[in-house]
Amino acid sequence: MVTIELDQSRNLFIIRYSDHVGPDETGRALADVRLTLGKVERSFRLLVDLLQLQSMDVLCAPHIENAMDMFNEKGVSEIIRIIPDPRLDIGLQIMSYFHYRGDVRIVTCESMDEAMNLLAK
Repeated sequence: MVTIELDQSRNLFIIRYSDHVGPDETGRALADVRLTLGKVERSFRLLVDLLQLQSMDVLCAPHIENAMDMFNEKGVSEIIRIIPDPRLDIGLQIMSYFHYRGDVRIVTCESMDEAMNLLAK
């Protein structure tokens, strides 16, 4: 499952991946990403939550790369990823080098508490 949320008061875009995610889900989520990006301001922050992710099909990669390009074009300034188990890093770090500007700050956390502390700054 892919869930898209927006905390407009904090200019924070949130993506949550949970359970087993396939390309149909990530493909459908792109429409929600486009719609929600219309509501954020430049220099928004992105929280990517993989706490409940069990697995992700490799065929999801093109959709994730497309979303990364959209975030980059809209002016994302900081990305905070919650990845509790390094084995669940589905290639996000490597893809980031090709799809985000060099000035985008990217931080990986192991817990929601750690991410919330970063977002409070």
